[in-house]
Formats: sequence, C-alpha cells, structure tokens
Amino acid sequence: MARMVTLEECRTRIGNFRNLMDRENPEWEMALILGKVNQFYFTGTMQDGLLAVPREGEEILWIRRSLERARDESPLDRIEPMAGYRQAAAAYSRKTKVIHLEKEMVPLAMVERLQKHFEFESTAGLDRQLLKLRSVKSAREREIITESGKRHEELLHVRVPRLLEEGMSEMDFAARLFPQMIDLEYHGVSRFSMFDTEILMGQIGFGGNSCYPTYFNGPGGSRGHHPAVPLLGDPSRKLTPGDMVFADIGFGYEGYHSDHTMTYLFKGDLPPLAREYHDYCVMIRDRASRRLRPGEIPSRIYLETMEELEEKAPVGFLDCFMGKKGNQVKFLGHGVGLYIDEYPVIAKGFDEPLEENMIIALEPKCAVPDVGTVGVEDTYAVTPEGGLCLTGGGRGMVEVK
Repeated sequence: MARMVTLEECRTRIGNFRNLMDRENPEWEMALILGKVNQFYFTGTMQDGLLAVPREGEEILWIRRSLERARDESPLDRIEPMAGYRQAAAAYSRKTKVIHLEKEMVPLAMVERLQKHFEFESTAGLDRQLLKLRSVKSAREREIITESGKRHEELLHVRVPRLLEEGMSEMDFAARLFPQMIDLEYHGVSRFSMFDTEILMGQIGFGGNSCYPTYFNGPGGSRGHHPAVPLLGDPSRKLTPGDMVFADIGFGYEGYHSDHTMTYLFKGDLPPLAREYHDYCVMIRDRASRRLRPGEIPSRIYLETMEELEEKAPVGFLDCFMGKKGNQVKFLGHGVGLYIDEYPVIAKGFDEPLEENMIIALEPKCAVPDVGTVGVEDTYAVTPEGGLCLTGGGRGMVEVK
C-alpha cells in the first residue's frame, strides 16, 4: 500500500507542533493525540491507538489495532504495540503533571482510563494548536484538495443535471448521486469535527425542504429521511416542474475535502425576488473571495460584509440570509481540509490573519420561504492575488429542461 505521508512530512508536522507548543505553552510536558484524523495528519495512518509526543524525546505511535497496518502505512520510526494504556505508560519513567489532549473530542471515560495509568494531575487542551497547524496546507495537501475540487466540479456541474427526473424523491436523488461520487473516487464519508455530526455526503432538498431547520450548523436545511436521520433525503418529497433543487455536497478525496453547493431549477423559473437574492449571494461570494489574501483578517471580512448588507442589500434579504429566520448562522465561510469544518472561520472573533495556502469555503446563501435555499458555495485557496477557486465557481442555478 502506498504511503500517503512521507517521513520528512511527518517529521516536519511534528516539529511544527512542538515549536508551536513551545511558543504558546512553554511549560508543556507531554501531548497524547488520540483522534484518528489528527493521528493521520501526523503519522499517515488511522488506527486504534495513541501518538505520544513528549517535549523531550522521541515520539511513539502506540497501536492497539492494527499494528501490521500501521507499519504498512506510516513511515514513523517508532511504532509499538500496546495491549492497553498501561503498557504505553510504562515506557515513560518520568511522571507528567499535565497531559495535553484533544479536549474537544476525547471522552471523559477515556481521560479517566489514561489518568489511571499515566498518573497525571490534570489535563490541558491542544485543539487550538492542532487547528492552526492543519489550516496551512503543504504542497501535497493542496494538490490533493485541488484534485478533489476538480472531481467535485465534474459531479455538480456536469453529472447532477443528468440525474434529475420528474417524480423522483429526494431519497432517489441521493441514491443516484452517491454512485456518481464513488465513480469519481469519493472516499466515502464527509467528515466533520463538529461534535456528534453524521453526514454521508451533504444536504439535499427539493423546494422548501432545503430551508427546513436542522441541528446542523449551516445555512441550508433538510427535512431528511426521519427525525432519527435528519440529514438525508426525504422519501416523500417528489420532484415536480418548477422546483428548485439544492445540493450542498462535501466531496472527499484521499482523506481531504472540498465543499461546494450548486442549485438547479427543474423545468421552470424562479420567482423574481428569489432570483435577485441568488444573484446577490453570488456577488457576496465574488467580493469576499477577492479578499482571501495573506494578512486579511477573517472577522473583518465578515463584519464589513455584514455592514454593507445592512446598507445595500435588497429588501428582506437579511431576514433569510444564512438560513431560515430564527435559524440563521453567523459566519460566511470556513476552513476545509481533513475535516469539512476547519479553522479559520470567516466570522466574528477570528482575528488572526489569513496565511497563504489556507483553504477556505465561502457559502453565502438565503433560505427563501416556499422556494428553497438559494446561493452558492465554493472552495478557495488563499493566495497573494486573492482566492483561487478550486471547485469551478460559476453563478449556480443551473436550468434543467
């Protein structure tokens, strides 16, 4: 099996992590990385185990299962078996007072088991440091996401219009869409770091269903298959002439994602107000994308965009901008990478400047009552010239005759 990450890149990433921890947590002693996505970032493999990174000494990838696969996939020098945390802890004679963990994702029961064997006094978080590290992509990472974007464009711009057929349900559409994604080498899951979020490929909806509120922190909506599965297609909603089709799809390729939304008008026309709102969303995306340059401040992009909308947006636009009224979200875009929802967010409070080779999805949308969610989403690379679109761009609202 070909290795996804070279030894040089693993060492660079772990070295960058240590340097960042030295700057931001000068007293740190030991980091234990248990999340599979973060393990993949640092080691090139995704197994049941933990990556121990001491401030001084060699990092070790401890594997419960599968050691054979870990050694096939990861170029790290030290990959050791462990039957449990006791075995890993025994390798460290010096007890650590504070262990740094991914506090956003590690369950309390797991922390208690770790504490029993590593005997630390307290924990501290390292989530922010990991988000910052992953936000700036290497040349290889950008290459993979660029390829994902090309396949994503093929899916939504070329293939989806051929799938739509009068009388099909949203679930039928999902069933036709997924094989097309697999044919384009989709890796099979849209990963989110958001707690307890499950998405197979994205959100789809016909007409007003794409405005129906969900727990998902996004501007689109979905009535879904069932209250227990609220983010898949509605089997009872059939496609009829004049419907708008909303497809907010995450595409993953070789572990990395692009994020893209397209809308389609099936055998009809949009009400003039919905068309106006859609075109205004396209304008917002294009203006914001030109500001995706190193040194720009995400919060400033967001706040200045919102200030301009309050002055110049069409009547009623702000009532449905970024979600159904009462269920709106307060961001304009987000980082993309090993997760679809990455750092930074184009939102208030994100005050650190953008850096070259960050990957950002911009998604200005409006949930127009009785029509559906209009607008666009595209994925961009941050460059000195502004955002470089990786997913095809365009105005959306493809007419399907």
